Amino acid sequence: MAADILAAAIHRLEAADIETARLDAEVLLAEAAQVSRVEILTGTLVVSSEALHKFDSMVTRRAAREPVAYIVGHKEFFSLDFEVTHAVLIPRPETEFLVSAALEAIAGKPGARVLDIGTGSGAIAIAIAVNAPGAIVTAADISAEALAIARRNARQHRVDDRMSCALADVYEALDNSEVLGTFDLIVSNPPYVSEKSLAQLAPEILIHEPRVALTDHSDGLQFYRRIAQGARSHMTDDAQLMVEAGAGQDHAIVEIFERAGLAPNGVINDLAGIPRVVIASNRRAFPNTPR
Repeated sequence: MAADILAAAIHRLEAADIETARLDAEVLLAEAAQVSRVEILTGTLVVSSEALHKFDSMVTRRAAREPVAYIVGHKEFFSLDFEVTHAVLIPRPETEFLVSAALEAIAGKPGARVLDIGTGSGAIAIAIAVNAPGAIVTAADISAEALAIARRNARQHRVDDRMSCALADVYEALDNSEVLGTFDLIVSNPPYVSEKSLAQLAPEILIHEPRVALTDHSDGLQFYRRIAQGARSHMTDDAQLMVEAGAGQDHAIVEIFERAGLAPNGVINDLAGIPRVVIASNRRAFPNTPR
């Protein structure tokens, strides 16, 4: 019976110190059997031998602390489903605050040009493109493998006609493509975990997620410095720059923006009250402010 199979899996995951053992087991069984969680919860599901074998393999991977999103191969973000692999960071709920702020910034601006630095799976760029139908989005990443996933996700959500992918290190193109132009909005969720904080990460993150998307191998602020230093060369006069921040980093990021000649103009907290999104404007939008 499915109930017995599920109970055994929950026990295995609990023994591996996984706090979400029941939820994870239900999600994995639903994926293995290709049914909804509702069918799992009714207790009427008959699990085929093929599904049982697949489920057992999935539970073994989860017990080794591999994230569920990598096991099932997709993750929901901003009410959209995204393909994810070990080549990209798993989209987080807190990053949705960045998307919401971005959409508010370009509301009423048809044809707004948006740059997403470090796009990974393309979650931020695609969520913006889907919800701002007139936006023209450039998704940049240093990883060709990540960009391949972003392209597939863009096709899945039918925004590939308005989203281009650029192999780039921040603003520097790496594939002999045209130099990145100017944008009405620049967004980024850069690697912001400091080298000394890496060991504090959960095994799911530390072992399985791409290190290049997690840390700058320094103080966690290097990418904010690089993004800020080149931002004004790629911003229209009234453009905004928005970045996701790690816990406790907002004040340092504001100072970085100010030193780069940007005008910080807002910080947005997430549901836990953590300052999560830092916003700045191009000072050229303010005629009495020195460039």
